[in-house]
Amino acid sequence: MSRSIVRQSKFRHVFGQPVKTEQGYDDIRVSKVTWDSSFCAVNPKFLAVIVESSGGGAFLVLPLAKMGRLDKNHPLVTGHAGPVLDIDWCPHNDNILASCSEDCTAMVWQIPDQIGIRAISEPIVVLEGHSKRVGIVTWHPTTRNILLTAGSDNLIIIWNVGTGEPLITMDDHPDLIYNVCWNRNGSLFCTTCKDRRLRVCDPRKREVVAERMAPHEGIRPMRAIFTRDGNLFTTGFTRMSQRELGLWDR
Repeated sequence: MSRSIVRQSKFRHVFGQPVKTEQGYDDIRVSKVTWDSSFCAVNPKFLAVIVESSGGGAFLVLPLAKMGRLDKNHPLVTGHAGPVLDIDWCPHNDNILASCSEDCTAMVWQIPDQIGIRAISEPIVVLEGHSKRVGIVTWHPTTRNILLTAGSDNLIIIWNVGTGEPLITMDDHPDLIYNVCWNRNGSLFCTTCKDRRLRVCDPRKREVVAERMAPHEGIRPMRAIFTRDGNLFTTGFTRMSQRELGLWDR
């Protein structure tokens, strides 16, 4: 006689209460072609969401207060020739946003406080330096006009957005880069990679200063961030594909 086994969970009897339609954002066609990252980005003024688009890539920008069902005629931010894979708001200017795409470029956009009725299609600057799709874009946390991109060519490029020129190029990763995160003051950044290594890089020295093989035993993608005190927090999987968290001393 077989007996069914129910996995015990402390969340088994926890239920959420959905918000009312007018208190959320509704009818947004979220893109299904993003990198292994968030499909949206938010700052004190705006919510940006990567959306489905034909004939190229696009994302929409909504004022935080504009909740409820999305107007079908709401203008998009267009300009990429391929799907948009990642977006990030500038930490120094709430009207500046960076995006990257399968078209091998990254772009920087000026978003007006009052979004009009026409699509925004002219970026401030186009950053061209990757030979394959660009999947990660992240601003430097303390220095203005410094932007990091990473792509399927396994390159990390740090740009001067003011001039549109690359400042630093690093090719220390032999395989696909899953994610990149700056530390609090921007002196270091950490990466996770398909080769299952966690790395800490010093962009000024242009080298990897710390490295750990397989922080998690599973082969599924992992992610890492710097904590406020400079340690590393990772998420990954065990050999049995169970979610696993890790805290590491840099």
